[in-house]
Amino acid sequence: MDYRNEDQPSGAAPNEIDGLSIVSEEDGAQVEDAGRRTFLKATGIAALGSALAVPFARFFPEGLSPVGIAQAQDMDAYAFKDQLTLLNDRPVNAETAAHLLDDKITPANRLFIRNNGMVPDHALAMDATGWTLTVDGEVDNPLELTLDQLKSDFEVVTRQLVLECGGNGRAFFVPGASGNQWTTGAVGCPEWTGVRMRDVLNAAGVKPTAVYTGHYGNDPHLSGDPDKVSISRGIPIEKALEEDSLIVWAMNGEDLPAIHGFPLRTIVPGYPGSTAQKWLNRIWVRDVVHDGPKMGGYSYRMPAYPVAPGTEVPEEDMVIMTTMPVKSLITSPATGTNSVGRSLDVRGHAWADGDVTSVHVSHDFGQTWQEANLEKPRNKYCWQHFNATIELPQAGYYEIWARATDTNGYTQPVTTPGWNPRGYGNNMVHRIAVIAS
Repeated sequence: MDYRNEDQPSGAAPNEIDGLSIVSEEDGAQVEDAGRRTFLKATGIAALGSALAVPFARFFPEGLSPVGIAQAQDMDAYAFKDQLTLLNDRPVNAETAAHLLDDKITPANRLFIRNNGMVPDHALAMDATGWTLTVDGEVDNPLELTLDQLKSDFEVVTRQLVLECGGNGRAFFVPGASGNQWTTGAVGCPEWTGVRMRDVLNAAGVKPTAVYTGHYGNDPHLSGDPDKVSISRGIPIEKALEEDSLIVWAMNGEDLPAIHGFPLRTIVPGYPGSTAQKWLNRIWVRDVVHDGPKMGGYSYRMPAYPVAPGTEVPEEDMVIMTTMPVKSLITSPATGTNSVGRSLDVRGHAWADGDVTSVHVSHDFGQTWQEANLEKPRNKYCWQHFNATIELPQAGYYEIWARATDTNGYTQPVTTPGWNPRGYGNNMVHRIAVIAS
């Protein structure tokens, strides 16, 4: 069984211009000056610079952008991030260290990035001119809405909602799973401003035959093929019609950053971040479960039954990942902190598909647990902040563990739960190391 990760293409070095052979002018093909200038202007190859020859430029398909340009532009769009760990640069994927997520509201420069394709040119330019959202399929009144119409025709709401990659924690599965080796930092909880998805769908008149939504964005495929879709996932119609499933254009009161989906994306709290389609331009209401790219095979799917680690699970026995498990994250102190003294203040966040009812912390490898102070969520699907003071009995090495429990009684396990081929849904307790003096 081949479990190579179709969600994660292999990366390239940040300065590599993939697929373009860069040689001297005298080695290149001869192209008439006038025609060459026109071609370069039309395709964007001119952006490589007048001093750089592009052999065979006359064969480059009209309307495409060179991969090397797109890759460099995506890294430029990533440049505002603060101390994130870059896991892959084609597409750009990066996570945030736990101690950098200490803010109650995650700032844009600390939010993780999970991309499947390239950042669209219009987003890089932060230009929404001519952009529209199409809502079609199993609806009575198909819609084509501008951004201004979304803002004026529907109630605008702001919610603080957790966004978490389904593969967060993948690095800890044994045996390992292929893909971005997320540790704990593929999560954040910014404020999102937009409209309820259900309001838009209701305006379109959802038919009784509706079963699922299919979401589409215009992020270019890594291959450069304009006919290929980078990712198109969707959600059950019941989830789409929930109050907190949103179509948003702002994060923390500002336009969505280019790399986070400008001008529009979905936010589907409680579900994997892969359902939060960036650069959204279409919602296709389906009468069947959506079958877009990254909906089938092993992508964002879990075994239908418990399996032993390393088991070869038949593709037909994989089911779509829906709700994310209860989880917590210690954000202070940072792991590796030395000489903390005997009285240690600990704080962090906890979240679930619903409310978290308690958080407990341990300093003796789970032999005893101390209940932490836990704040109520600002709104449904917002993470909850916890804090505790732990008295350490003597100098030495300690691990501080955090364990959250939700309203359904589910509690984080000490070890990785439910091994699966792609390493999804890891909600083991979060652990940090400290040295007490």
